[in-house]
Amino acid sequence: MWSLANIEPVSRRTSMAWLIHLGGPGLVLLGLADNAGILPGSMDFLTILLAAHRRDLWFYYSIMATVGAVMGGYLTYRVALKGGKATLNKKFSQRAVDKVYAEFERWGFGAIAIPAMFPPPFPMVLVLLAAGAMQYPTRKFLSALVVGRGIRYTILGYLGARIAGALDDMQERAEVVPLRRRG
Repeated sequence: MWSLANIEPVSRRTSMAWLIHLGGPGLVLLGLADNAGILPGSMDFLTILLAAHRRDLWFYYSIMATVGAVMGGYLTYRVALKGGKATLNKKFSQRAVDKVYAEFERWGFGAIAIPAMFPPPFPMVLVLLAAGAMQYPTRKFLSALVVGRGIRYTILGYLGARIAGALDDMQERAEVVPLRRRG
């Protein structure tokens, strides 16, 4: 007989294993959650992990991470676009909202692209929501997000592949050079 007790609880560990198994498409799925503020930082970890595991595919993983991040960011932007400034005021303090508005007025495109390169705990969700609430043009928003996230995930993918290569080289050297015996 079927019951809720028979369903295995999903943990972060099993979810991450599933996303690793999916590879690039897993990065796209994770991007939806990461840019909604549900799992901040998980995209960075998975991008590095996948690029280290399959060094020849590091650029593919960087692209897939960027696609996922942009899709997730766009959904967050759309929520605020429909909800307006009231959406921001419900979730963040007035001081934080005023600061983000001032940055948008001063920097425009850069107010999205530059923070998109920052790692957590930078509150990127606030930037995404502010862009929507301020009715920032969709094409400019997507362009800025692609530039910022593209740079970020390209760097992370490259570093993941390079670090894995360096570790492999160190391991090969350690196996070739015998340890000296004392005594």
